Amino acid sequence: MPSQALSNVFGVSTSLTGRAWCWRGGNMELGNAPSLGDNIVRQLLLSRGVAPQDIDRHLTPTLRNFLPDPSLFRDMDTAADRIGQAVLSGEKITIYGDYDVDGATSSALLIRLLRDLGVEAGYYIPDRLLEGYGPSGEALVKLGEEGSSLIVTVDCGAMAHEALGMAHDAGIDVIVVDHHKCSPDLPKTVALVNPNRLDEEDEAASHGHLAAVGVAFLLAIAVVRTLRNRSYFENRKEPDLLALLDVVALGTVADVAALHGLNRAFVAQGLKVMAKRDNIGMAALIDASRLKRAPACSDLGFALGPRINAGGRVGESTLGVRLLTTRDPDEAREIAAQLSALNDERRAIEAAVQEAAEEQLAAQHNRAVHLVAGEGWHPGVIGIVAGRIKEKTGKPALVIALDGQTGKGSGRSITGVDLGAAIIRARSEGMLVAGGGHAMAAGLTVDSDQIERFADWLDSTLEGQVARATASREMALDLSVAPGGLTPELVNSLEEAGPYGVGWPGPRIAVGPVRLVKCDIVGTDHVRLIAAGDDGKSFKGIAFRAAESEMGQALLHASKGRKLWLAGRVKIDDWGSRPQAELHLEDAAWADR
Repeated sequence: MPSQALSNVFGVSTSLTGRAWCWRGGNMELGNAPSLGDNIVRQLLLSRGVAPQDIDRHLTPTLRNFLPDPSLFRDMDTAADRIGQAVLSGEKITIYGDYDVDGATSSALLIRLLRDLGVEAGYYIPDRLLEGYGPSGEALVKLGEEGSSLIVTVDCGAMAHEALGMAHDAGIDVIVVDHHKCSPDLPKTVALVNPNRLDEEDEAASHGHLAAVGVAFLLAIAVVRTLRNRSYFENRKEPDLLALLDVVALGTVADVAALHGLNRAFVAQGLKVMAKRDNIGMAALIDASRLKRAPACSDLGFALGPRINAGGRVGESTLGVRLLTTRDPDEAREIAAQLSALNDERRAIEAAVQEAAEEQLAAQHNRAVHLVAGEGWHPGVIGIVAGRIKEKTGKPALVIALDGQTGKGSGRSITGVDLGAAIIRARSEGMLVAGGGHAMAAGLTVDSDQIERFADWLDSTLEGQVARATASREMALDLSVAPGGLTPELVNSLEEAGPYGVGWPGPRIAVGPVRLVKCDIVGTDHVRLIAAGDDGKSFKGIAFRAAESEMGQALLHASKGRKLWLAGRVKIDDWGSRPQAELHLEDAAWADR
């Protein structure tokens, strides 16, 4: 294969998406016959920050090798003792969860745990449109009046000072299990378990990348240990905590938590549990997603998670929890089908909001942070649209759904720009009615007459972070192959360094040089192609949502004789009579400049 410039892979300093190509780790030009096996897997691990002496631990991420002592976290033992006391005395416990996948899986995990401990806990999932994000003081007080002496909030509550103050004044014990950013002053609770507390010690704070469901799993371990020490299991079986890892994996991936350290172990082991199909609701969800095989990590984010989310976005907020906790196969199939239908409805609503939002982007090219707002936009899809804008522009994006004098907003950020911290600061400075989140995602409530001021403030506040994050736009490549080296065997070998996700990126491959044999649009705006190389081999590729982009247009109108390098992630296409490798295209560059 041709030699590349010292600084850029194949001399690509400006690709069709405006990026320079570089090696993520060492140079791995594998040509037609990739050398598969341990060497390539070890190189992938090294390039993702694993120390050479720590490779063996990461080759097969297990809980034994990554799980911390739950007591490491502030308030963990207090929370476990209070839940243990409630179990022993037969108190009424209610789980108060958020309406997204992380909230649903966290709630389901604790409900299933308590069920195995002999307690049928209740649950409360707020309506996104009517109640908004986070605990409602009125709802907490009402739950107390209905007999709940202990309420556990999951994936919410870290910033709910007013609501938790109301519960405290009403004499209701509340435990908060969360992962969102906290302010220095904490709300009134029995315990607040959150690795992102500002007063956490370094070792506990190093787990700040956990989703709420991961924190809930650590709490489950602590609760069982507490009850074991109180001889609760002398005459009853201990819960099988490992059986809960399927919901931990789903919530972790769907909440876009970074897949390094403990999260990799959660997902790797959770996928094994999921494949057993012992959870009736999870099995129904897999079937409704039309998966004919055991789910892979990507399926959690693109097939299973969106269906659970659809209930909270455009349907009934309790559907996800009901599905993941039901013991009735018929009910599970019915709910899974309902969630699939709601997911189709969500897609249509999302497309309309996306189109309206993009019309506003034309006047924002100089903005460091894109903020768009529209009357009547469905609040259930604004987070997804914000993510789409972020991917398209490479900048943080916020989308606000206006309803009269108030707007509900959702934002998505890029690596290196802490959007959650900015939102919390804006709230403290009086620009927002409410707001919070974490580095990559945030939510807010704002008075409509404050939106322009807030947009200007956000742009100036984050301008430096965005400039630094985007100063050197690079496409990091792990290896390159000729078309003949793009095989199912290569895909299987690369998967050994998984699971992949945020913070643990899937291997990106360069293929070429190639000529486009065929290139057209499939669906609404996906670019489909067939490429052939000098080795006489050809392969299929697809660039999702790329038809209107500069890269998509260049591919669609490229001369068939002009050669290209193509870059992206290689996947298995198993629709035909035999599996084939295909490229999910992310970038391209001319090879004959």
